[in-house]
Amino acid sequence: MATASGEVHHPVDPGISKLQFAPFSSALDAGFWHELTQKKLNEYRLDETPKVIKGYYYNGDPLGLPARLTLEFSAFDMNASIPARCCPAFGTLYNTNTFETFKSCDKKSLLEKEANEIWESIKSGAALENPMLLNRFLLLTFADLKKYHFYYWFCYPALCFPNGIHIIQKPVCLGERFSLNQIHALQKAYDELCQKERVTALPYFLIKYHDNSVMISLLKKWDGFFQDQGGKVTVGVYDPCNLSHYPGWPLRNFLILAAHNWGNILQTVEVLCFRDRTMQGVRDVTHSIIFEIKLPDKPLGPDCPKAVGWEKNQKGGMGPRMVNLSECMDPKRLAESSVDLNLKLMCWRLVPTLDLEKIVSAKCLLLGAGTLGCSVARTLM
Repeated sequence: MATASGEVHHPVDPGISKLQFAPFSSALDAGFWHELTQKKLNEYRLDETPKVIKGYYYNGDPLGLPARLTLEFSAFDMNASIPARCCPAFGTLYNTNTFETFKSCDKKSLLEKEANEIWESIKSGAALENPMLLNRFLLLTFADLKKYHFYYWFCYPALCFPNGIHIIQKPVCLGERFSLNQIHALQKAYDELCQKERVTALPYFLIKYHDNSVMISLLKKWDGFFQDQGGKVTVGVYDPCNLSHYPGWPLRNFLILAAHNWGNILQTVEVLCFRDRTMQGVRDVTHSIIFEIKLPDKPLGPDCPKAVGWEKNQKGGMGPRMVNLSECMDPKRLAESSVDLNLKLMCWRLVPTLDLEKIVSAKCLLLGAGTLGCSVARTLM
């Protein structure tokens, strides 16, 4: 259901007048926690200063999967490549030393700080040159390395319009609006621009289309790109959501940028949420959605708009999450698992009839550890 902040967690009645958005779900790979453990032990130690990390999101998921922002073991390496056809997102890691610090951390202040950085990049024009500045996130963590319990709270800051965004034309599938020729032209134009920019995915782009042609360009080329459009503007967003009536979270900050830069000359904007799925070797973008929205009449002021973005926990409330990785990271458990595997291999290869459970549960009292006792102990082991 929709929340007051404009989030959508489950499909609701599509007959809405205000645009709502599907929030990100954090997807933190086990490799991320392994790498954080090593960083904490060998590099960070007691250092709690913010660290820059990197994640990515994808727009080709099948229906039913949530929009995910993924962090892997490579999140700490800014030069590491991301998977093909994924958009990078850069964030800030706040790793605390104690659980008490984690709980008492001023989440509102952290969100406002990150939101202000996004707002400044919009006002300065930096986000127009580098749209990835719109896709920032926060990760607050505490690593209990004695138990290998990791507590975390993920935040994807989104700037909000005071009165929301009104929909003029409701979202429809691209296949209902574009002909096959236009869809093929869109795919070709998108691929060519990605190749030209030496990336496999573009977070945001500009679109012009006619009966049998589609042209795509970068945001920073806005001024010259729409000169012949007679006031009609279409923008594209690389959309990780797959709901048929709602866009994903990355559109939110882009609409703030559009209103700030072009709100004085535009009343409406057409939005294409570009979704590029390949199933059984067949590429399909027809499930992308396209709709038209009305930009606010009142211009944005100089101050940073209100921001939202802290992720809800598994129970649907505002709170952190916890992952228990003791089974795969605790050296004691790993040693026990290794010994168990070795015994099983001996049983499988040498004595298939051996009852391992009976041997494991057996107990032996050994008195004396001299020459004979040591030999007996070695044999028992």
